[in-house]
Amino acid sequence: MRMSAGIALGGEADGWLRDAVEAGGGRIVPLGQAEALIWGGGDADQLRAMLAAAPGLRWVQLPSAGVEQYLPLMGDGRTWTAAKGVFADQCAEQVLGLAIAGFRHLDAGARQRRWHRGDGKSLFGASVAIVGGGGIAASTLRLLAPFRVEATVVRRRPDPVPRARRTVPSSQLMEVLKDADLVVLAAPLTAATEGMIGAAQLRAMREDAWLINVARGKLVRTPDLVRALQEGWIGGAGLDVTDPEPLPAGHPLWQFDNCIITSHTANPPNLERAVLGPRITENVRRYVTGEPLLGGVDVEAGY
Repeated sequence: MRMSAGIALGGEADGWLRDAVEAGGGRIVPLGQAEALIWGGGDADQLRAMLAAAPGLRWVQLPSAGVEQYLPLMGDGRTWTAAKGVFADQCAEQVLGLAIAGFRHLDAGARQRRWHRGDGKSLFGASVAIVGGGGIAASTLRLLAPFRVEATVVRRRPDPVPRARRTVPSSQLMEVLKDADLVVLAAPLTAATEGMIGAAQLRAMREDAWLINVARGKLVRTPDLVRALQEGWIGGAGLDVTDPEPLPAGHPLWQFDNCIITSHTANPPNLERAVLGPRITENVRRYVTGEPLLGGVDVEAGY
C-alpha cells in the first residue's frame, strides 16, 4: 500500500480531472516526478512524447472505452486502463432513442410541414441483434426488457449474457442479421471488427430493419451503407459514430430521411465528466491502496 501517489495530467486535461485525482488520494505532480498519468484525450503522438519524457510512469489511464489509436504505444510494461463500461448507460440510452426514433420516423416527422401518416414499426416484441457483449450490450438489454424483445448477442465467445435469449459466436453474424428488426453495434474496434458491416451484411438484413451504431464508425463500411440506404436494402440507420468522423458537411449520409446522425453525443461532455470522474477517483484510490484497477486494457485483444 502506498501512502500517496504522484500523478500527472496530460492531454485535454481540465480542472475536474485534478479534482478526481485528489479525491482518490493522488497528488498532482510534474510529469518528470509522476508514477502515473491521467490522459485527458488528444493526439496519440502527444501522448507518445509524454511517455518518452517520463520513463518512470507505471500506469496510464485513458479517457475513452475505445483504445485503438493508442494501441501502438502499449506493450511497454506499463499498466494501461480505459473507460470500459463507464459510458454504457449513456450509450444504451442513445440506442433506445435512436431505435424508437427510427422505427416511428420521429426525425423525419419532426421536419414535416404537412399532415402525414405512414407505416411504422414497434419495438415491442422485436427481434434485436446486439453485436458485442460488453457493458453497452448489458445496459441496452436492461433498457429493452420492458419491450419484451427477443435479443440475440453476437460476440467473440458465446458466453451467456443476462436478458439475451441466446448468445452466438461472431461466425454466426450473417445468420442472425437475417431475422433482426434492429441491429445494434456495440463492439470494440479491432483488426477483426473493422469493416464488419459491409455490403454482404447489409444485404442480409431485412428491408425494414434498422442499424444502430454507438460503438465506432469504422465498424461499418460507409460507402456500402450509403448504397444500402439509397437502394432500400435496409429500413434505416441511427449513427452516433461515423467514418469519417466528424462527418463532413455535404456527405451523402446527411441526405437520407431514414438516417439519423447524432454526432457522437451518446456521452456529451457534461455527462462524460459526471461518469468518468468517479472512475478516475476510484482507480486512483485503488492504485494508492494496491488494489486491482478497473478497465484494464487487453493489448492482445485490442480493447
